[in-house]
Amino acid sequence: MKDISQNKNVAGPIGIFDSGYGGLTIYREIQELLPQYNYLYLGDNARTPYGTRSFGVVYEFTRQCVKYLFSQGCHLVILACNTASAKALRSIQQIDLPAISSQKRVLGIIRPTVETIGDITQSRHVGVLATEGTIKSNSYPLEIQKLFPDIVVTGEACPMWVPLVETCEHKSPGADYFIKRHVDNLLSRDSQIDTIILGCTHYPMLIEKIKQYVPQGVKVLTQGAAVAASLKNYLARHPEMDTLCAKEGNRVFCTTESDSRFCEQASRFLEQHIDVQHVTLD
Repeated sequence: MKDISQNKNVAGPIGIFDSGYGGLTIYREIQELLPQYNYLYLGDNARTPYGTRSFGVVYEFTRQCVKYLFSQGCHLVILACNTASAKALRSIQQIDLPAISSQKRVLGIIRPTVETIGDITQSRHVGVLATEGTIKSNSYPLEIQKLFPDIVVTGEACPMWVPLVETCEHKSPGADYFIKRHVDNLLSRDSQIDTIILGCTHYPMLIEKIKQYVPQGVKVLTQGAAVAASLKNYLARHPEMDTLCAKEGNRVFCTTESDSRFCEQASRFLEQHIDVQHVTLD
């Protein structure tokens, strides 16, 4: 793909980035709500997972991916990855964007998710199921405390859940053990939890099994719908950015790993065949 970043005022696709496949659950909800826009999805599958990597490594990898999307004409990039949103978003917004362009924007997915819970939880006790990296970053408790200081947050790292999805074992009987174990761990630490956030974009693929082990009355929230609604609102509030987002309904998918493997996995997340391009990052 060609570098077209010099065409600063030409409308381009909305970039959506994830370290793997999970961001496709975010993409799916966004394109369903906003089908008129062009989208360029980039999966850094060659270097996944990000969840166990340090802040510095996640920042550098995410920065490279964002710069690539900018080079392909994107003016707006969504980090459809909780780890990247937790460990890299603020640095990219504060350090990189001012040096790159005043017209570029990078948004994460943690804040839009958090904004929805204030009207949902009645007990004011919320649980977060996520990767080890996201839990250790404390991003959800920190964001929730900013908006809703009265809410108590309990997190549970679920290291086996992403491999279950990516090896297509998420519907197998063997998956039940790992899912029940972590749901039970979370609720044993706070029995007042009435709302659980799935803080990983892979986890919607597990939601039916998760709901089997969650008590009646406890709500389970996925991120896609919240992120899509937040993006729609953002574009309505920022017409200057909306004009820089092309609206021809085009979709392009790229991966840093095998295009055939990505196509096979992506078809499970999207339930349709897609064409994929392999790219190399600088």
